[in-house]
Amino acid sequence: MAIVTLTNENFDATVKEGTVLVDFWATWCGPCKMQAPILEQLDAKLGGAVTIGKVDVDEEPVLANRFGIASIPTLLIMKNGEVAEKRVGVTDAATLEALVK
Repeated sequence: MAIVTLTNENFDATVKEGTVLVDFWATWCGPCKMQAPILEQLDAKLGGAVTIGKVDVDEEPVLANRFGIASIPTLLIMKNGEVAEKRVGVTDAATLEALVK
């Protein structure tokens, strides 16, 4: 499954059911660039079992505000629309895989 670009318009519908890993990031953020290939690797490994979505904080400041994003990358594990876990900073694939299961 491909990584989904999340916006204010599609966010709630995307996260309302199942497990969704949400990456809050920005194009200018060095650690975010380090996190991206880890998410791609995880997406390839997990297939459709978990949805992975990315929120560009510069393009979606309302979403970033809504979840109190102060540092990036921030990763949220959403389960059936609720935040189950929050990680700030680059997080390795093994840790993320354990969190989404």
